[in-house]
Amino acid sequence: MNESPHIARKRFGQNFLHERGIIDRILRAIDPQPGERIIEIGPGQGALTWPLLDRIKTLTAIEIDRDLIPRLHAEAPKHGELRIVEADVLTVDFTALAAGGMIRLVGNLPYNISSPILFHALDHAAVIRDMHFMLQKEVVERMAAGHGNKVYGRLSVMLQAYCRVEPLFTVPPGAFTPAPKVDSAIVRLTPKTAGEITPHDRARLQLLVRHGFSQRRKTLRNALDEVATVDQLQAAGIDPGARAEAIAVADWLKLAAT
Repeated sequence: MNESPHIARKRFGQNFLHERGIIDRILRAIDPQPGERIIEIGPGQGALTWPLLDRIKTLTAIEIDRDLIPRLHAEAPKHGELRIVEADVLTVDFTALAAGGMIRLVGNLPYNISSPILFHALDHAAVIRDMHFMLQKEVVERMAAGHGNKVYGRLSVMLQAYCRVEPLFTVPPGAFTPAPKVDSAIVRLTPKTAGEITPHDRARLQLLVRHGFSQRRKTLRNALDEVATVDQLQAAGIDPGARAEAIAVADWLKLAAT
């Protein structure tokens, strides 16, 4: 008996990729190799899962929608060994999943919680070799924006402080079912090594960036008055009269070291 089709759930932000050409482009970007430990966030109906499994034979997938899990288990033996973690990805310990090794993350991230997932992944960057994610195009533009760009903000600074951010290509709405109302994009994040990151206090960086961008029209002298002095700004080579979007990532890191 044929199973009824799965209805995409808005609360999980589900838009299922189906365009074969796009799937092939994502696979070429990831270039999965046998023996690599790849974790897929939100396998959905398996559009990317099955071609990944065909190549590497073992894959871990994190899925919150329990209605999809039996379907995935039923199809998996045709392709390889699929290990499913039934959980909200924000509760998953990637470091524990790495088990002393390095992992690669892939996934079509739910647009409604994409930023929290990115920040959660950053907490485990030490065990992550790279990440290939599908996101809303405007989010990818924010992630990759340089200082001085109008979309440069907290997400830009926090990701670029710890990762190289490479937008790869745009994905049109018609590649999904149901079709979202916006363009999507594939991005590659490659965590930097400890030696590539200016020594600083990470908690302080988060505090500074949050204050700096919470009221973007304020000068840093005013926006950061509770968390940094004018002398500290000047010691980091930052003009107290500048606004947050004018400050390069490297300078935010210098300030976070004060």
